[in-house]
Amino acid sequence: MSKLALALAVAVLFPLGGIAFAGDVYLPGEKPKGDFGNFASVFLENHCFDCHDDETSEGGLNLLELGKVDETNAAVWKSIWAQVALEEMPPKKKEQPAVVDRLRFSDWIIGELTREMKDKGGFHAHKDPNKGNFLNHDLLFGPLPEGIRLQPTSSPARIWRVTPQEHITRLNELINLEPAYNPEKPGLRTRGDVVPTNHGGELKMYFGTDRIIKWEGGTVAYATAVKSVPVVLSSARKHGLENYPDFYSVNSSEATQILDKAEDILRFMAYGPLSLVGFPEQITDDPKTWDMVKPKGDLRGLPTAIVYNTKVSRPITPVYELMKEPNFTDENLGSAVNYVFEAVTFRPPSPKESDEYLKIVKDSIDKVGKENGVFMGLSAIFLDRDALFRPELGQGSKPDEYGRVILRDWELGLALNHALSYVRPDQELRKAVMEGRMRTREDVKRELTRMLEDEGLRKPRVLRFFRDFFDYDLGGYICKDNAALARTGVSSRGTSHYRAMFDATASTDRLIELILEKDKDVLKELLTTRQVVATGADKSYFGKKNSKFERDEALQAIKKAEEERLHDQTVAVETIEKEIEDLESKLRGESGDQVPPCFLVNGDFSKVVLEEPDGWEVASGTIDPKELAGNRVGGGRKAVVI
Repeated sequence: MSKLALALAVAVLFPLGGIAFAGDVYLPGEKPKGDFGNFASVFLENHCFDCHDDETSEGGLNLLELGKVDETNAAVWKSIWAQVALEEMPPKKKEQPAVVDRLRFSDWIIGELTREMKDKGGFHAHKDPNKGNFLNHDLLFGPLPEGIRLQPTSSPARIWRVTPQEHITRLNELINLEPAYNPEKPGLRTRGDVVPTNHGGELKMYFGTDRIIKWEGGTVAYATAVKSVPVVLSSARKHGLENYPDFYSVNSSEATQILDKAEDILRFMAYGPLSLVGFPEQITDDPKTWDMVKPKGDLRGLPTAIVYNTKVSRPITPVYELMKEPNFTDENLGSAVNYVFEAVTFRPPSPKESDEYLKIVKDSIDKVGKENGVFMGLSAIFLDRDALFRPELGQGSKPDEYGRVILRDWELGLALNHALSYVRPDQELRKAVMEGRMRTREDVKRELTRMLEDEGLRKPRVLRFFRDFFDYDLGGYICKDNAALARTGVSSRGTSHYRAMFDATASTDRLIELILEKDKDVLKELLTTRQVVATGADKSYFGKKNSKFERDEALQAIKKAEEERLHDQTVAVETIEKEIEDLESKLRGESGDQVPPCFLVNGDFSKVVLEEPDGWEVASGTIDPKELAGNRVGGGRKAVVI
C-alpha cells in the first residue's frame, strides 16, 4: 500500500505537501514550507539554468529572470511542474535531481499554483486522472528512497457520479430478466454481465425483445421498430481513466431525458408490451391473427410491425401490483415507492425518504389521477441523488489520529459493490450492511473474499478498471499506416485492422484474468509482462518484419507452388479423360452402337420382358431366338446378354 501511495504521489494525482529543506524527512501530504528564494530558485539553478539561461535558452525558454509564482508566469510554472514531475526534465543525459528533491519541487509548485489560481478558476492539472498512466516503476516496486516517510493514505470526501454502464444496467434490471448463473456453462451470459453494445456500437437498453416472435422487414427495420433507451449519462475518454464527466455532474438535458425515459420504464413495468403497441392484437401467440387485422401499407420500422407473444418474461414488481387494480392503498403505493427507490439507488430508503416520495406520488395522483399520477410521481425517484451519484462522505465516523474517517454502512457497502459489480448488492452484502457489519477492515475483507470466490457473481468492473487504466481497448480506434499494415500480411482494406485490434482487446482481457488468477505481484506483472494471449487471427502481428529479399523469395515460392498445383491438376484431368475414352471405346460395337448391359435374372423374378432394339443382335449361346421373338425370357437363366 505504501509503495502504491508513493507512486500516486509521483504521478501527481493528488496535491501533496513537503518540507522544503534538505536533511528533513519528506512527508507527502504536508503543506510545503519553503519559498521561492530558499528552495525553488536553488532547484532551478542546480538543474535548469544550464539549458535555460541568457546564453542557451533552449526551446526559447529563459528561466533566469523567472520569479515567484504569480498570475503572469503561472503558465510557465505549470509547464515546469509537468516536465519535472513526469521526469521529462532535466534531460536524461544531464545529472538528475534526487528523488526526494524532485518530489519536493513538484509539491512546492502545486502549492504555489493552487494558492495563486484560487480565484482564477483554480489549478487542477495535478488531479487529472490521465496522469495515473505515468507511474515511476522504481518507486512503485522498489524500496522507498532514503528520507521519505509516508502517512497512511486516504481520499477526500467526495461524490462520484455513477458510470453510464452502471446506470443503464440499473434501468435494465427493472424491465428485463437475465438468466441465472449456470456453473456448467460459466461462459453464457448471465445476470450481472454488462449491457452489450449493439452492432452499431451504441449502448442501448431494449424493451420486450425476448417476447418478439415476428416483425416486418430486415434487421434495420427491426432495430427501428423496437423500443429502446440509449445511454443518457455522458462520458469522455480519449486517454486514461474515463471521465463521467468530472465525476460530479448531471446536466439539465440529461435530467430531462432521465425523467422522460423513467415514465417509459415504469409503464413497461406495469403493463409489459401493452405499453409499446398500438393495438392489443399485436400480443398473440399466433401471428396470423394480427395479419388479419393489422393496418394496410408498409409497416417496416413502425411499432405496429412487431408481434409479441403472451408469455410474461419481465420482472413482476410492486409497480405491476399497484397498477393492475383501479384503486390503490397506502400500503401498495408505499411498496412501489420503496421498490423503485432501492432498484435505482441500490439501498433501501430511510423512513423520511420513503415518506417524502410517497407524498410526491400522492400529490401527483390528486392532480392528474392515478394512471398518470403514479408514473409522474415515481419518476422523481430516478433523479434522487443516490440514483445518479455514489457518496463517500464518511458521515457518522470519528476521525483517527491522521484526521481520516472510515466509510461505514451503506457508503462502505456500495463502495465495495461498485468496485466489482454493476448490479445491486447481493443478499449477503445487503444483510451485512443492514445488521451493522460493514464498518471495519475485517468486515470489508470478509465480504470482499466471499464475493471474489463466488463464481456466480459477475465482476465486470474489474476488467473495466484495467481497460480504463491501460487504454488497450482503444486500439481499434487508432489510425494506422495502411501501407505498413499491408506489409505485415494483414489486409489493409476496409475495417480489417479495427476488427483485428478489437479481437486483440478480448485477448488482453484474458491475459489480465490469467495474471489476476495467479495473484502474485499483480500490478508489477501487468506493467512489465512480456506475455500475450494470441489467437490464430493475431499471428500477423507477431514476429519480425521480413526484408525485401525475404518478401521476394516468399512471393517466388508462392508462385512456384501455384504453378506446380496447376500442372498436377492438368495431368490428372488428362489421365481421367483418357480413361473415359478407353471405356467408351469398349462399350461401342463395330457400328459404333452402344452395347446394352447384361440383365440378371434371379430367383426374385419369374420372367423378364425384353424388346429387341433395331440393329441389336443376340449374342450366341445366351438366349433362345424363340424366346426373344416371344418377348419372354425364362426365369431359369442367370444372365441374358444382348
